[in-house]
Amino acid sequence: MARRGLLAATAATGLTLATVSFARAEDRPGPGPDGPLRTRTVRGTLPVGSPDYVYLPVEVPRGVAEFAVSYAYGKPPVPPGTQGNALDIGLFDERGTALGGRGFRGWSGGARTSFFVRADAATPGYLPGPVRPGTWHIALAPYTVAPEGLPYEVTVTLRLGESAPAPTPVYPPERARGRGRAWYRGDCHLHSTHSDGRRTPAEVAAAARAAGLDFINSSEHNTTSAHAAWEGLWGDDLLILTGEEITTRNGHVLAVGTDPGVFVDWRYRARDHRFGRYARQVRRAGGLVVPAHPHATCIGCNWKFGLAEADAVEVWNGPWTPDDEVALAAWDNALVAAAGKGDDGPGRWLPAMGSSDAHREPDRVGHPQTVVLAEELSRQAVLAGIRAGRSYLAESAALTLSLGATDGRGRHAGIGERLRAAADAPVTVRLEVSGAAADCTVRLVTDQGTLLTTPLPASGAGVVEWRTTPAHAAYVRAEVRHAPAVPGLPGALAALTNPVFLDTENIRATGTEG
Repeated sequence: MARRGLLAATAATGLTLATVSFARAEDRPGPGPDGPLRTRTVRGTLPVGSPDYVYLPVEVPRGVAEFAVSYAYGKPPVPPGTQGNALDIGLFDERGTALGGRGFRGWSGGARTSFFVRADAATPGYLPGPVRPGTWHIALAPYTVAPEGLPYEVTVTLRLGESAPAPTPVYPPERARGRGRAWYRGDCHLHSTHSDGRRTPAEVAAAARAAGLDFINSSEHNTTSAHAAWEGLWGDDLLILTGEEITTRNGHVLAVGTDPGVFVDWRYRARDHRFGRYARQVRRAGGLVVPAHPHATCIGCNWKFGLAEADAVEVWNGPWTPDDEVALAAWDNALVAAAGKGDDGPGRWLPAMGSSDAHREPDRVGHPQTVVLAEELSRQAVLAGIRAGRSYLAESAALTLSLGATDGRGRHAGIGERLRAAADAPVTVRLEVSGAAADCTVRLVTDQGTLLTTPLPASGAGVVEWRTTPAHAAYVRAEVRHAPAVPGLPGALAALTNPVFLDTENIRATGTEG
C-alpha cells in the first residue's frame, strides 16, 4: 500500500503523512508460538526542502503485543559537493508527538534499519513497554536529501497476542566507594549500541576501566534506553552517570548526570527559541548542560544556540583536530569576560571539558578525559566539581597535572579558583606535570596570550614556576602539547587546565556560577 504526500502540520516542527490503518488487515501466522502478524508497507518520496520531521501515523488496534518497523530508502549517486540521502527514524506511541516527548518510545537515527518494541523488551535505542491501542507515529527525519528527492519504504508489522510482564528498570547507583576528596577521572561523552556506537554497554564499561576512569556518563543520541542497560556493570571502582546527547539540527549538547529515565527533546532549531526550556529541564533533573564539539564541521554539529544556558563546554572531543583548536581559542576568548572589573565583580565563566565521543574501535574511551576534584565519587560531588571548574583535561590516565598560584602572604588558589591580591603583588604560578610524552612542551596562557613556553624533560615529568602579578595576568591556565606535526602550527594537546584567576583586591571574589 503506497501513501504519498505531506498532509498536516504538527506541533513538533514537522508534517504528517496519511494514516496507516490495520482495520481490514488479514492475519498471517507468526513465527513459532508467537501470535498472528499484521503487516502494512508505505512508500513515498520526500522532496528537497522537506521539514526536519515527517510523521507516519499508525492506527494500533487492541490486542497487539509487539510493534515492529523496518525501513529502507534510495541512495542515488550525487555530483561532487552535493549532499546525498540520509534518513533517520524513531517512534512515538499513542500519547502523541508533542514537544516534550511524553509519547517518546525510541530513536535510532540512521544506526539501524529495523526495530521493535514490546512490553518486556525493545531494540536498543527504544523503550520497552505495553503496545497500547491508539495512533502511534513513526518519525522520519530527512537529515539530507539528494536533488531528485528521497524515496523511502516503511514496513510496519503488528504481532497480536498477550503482552509479557514489563520488567522494572534497574538504574546505576549515585555513589561509588571512591577515595574521599580526590581527583577523579571521567569520560562524559560515550556511545554504545543504544545509539550509533558499536560497543555494548558491557564493552564500554570494560574499556572505561582499562583506561583508568573512575566515572562515565551514558550519552546516547536522543534516547534514554541505555539508562537501564548498565545493571551489573558499575562497582566500587566505577560510577556510571545517566544522560543524553541531545542532537538537534543546530548542534549537539550533552545532558550530563541527569536523573535516570529523564528524556530531553531534541526537535527544534535555534530559530525556534526553545533551547532554554530544555536546558532548564536538564538542570531540574540534576544534570549539567554541556555543548559538545561546538565547532565541528559535520552537518548540524556546529553549535548555534549560544552559551548563556551552558554549565561547561566541550573544547576537546576525541583525537585533537583543527575544530578543537578553534573551540579552545573561542573558550579562551570568553574567559576574559570572567576576569572583567565590573561593579558586580568578576563575571560568570564556563569550565572546559574533554571527552572521547568514542563510538567503536579504534576510538579510545578516555581520550581525552576530564579529571575532577570532587569531595567523593558520587554524582552530586562530581557534577559540582565540573560546574565549579575544578578540573583539567588529559589525553590518558598516565598524565597528571597540578596548577596553583600563591602570593607573598601565603594565600593560594588552585584550578578553578580565584586568588585575591594587590594589583602589583608578586604571584608565583607553579605547574607540576608527570606522565607526559617525551616530545611535550608546556605553555602558560593568560588573557594576553601565551607568555611562557618551555619543553618538558624527556622523562615527561617536570615543574615549571613563573612569576607575575594580578595586573599583568587576569588568569593563568596551562597547556601541555605534543611536538607540532606541521612546522609553524601548534602541536596536539596532551593536557589542558581550567584557569586560576588572579583578582585584584578591590574586586569582590565570587564563586563559580553554574
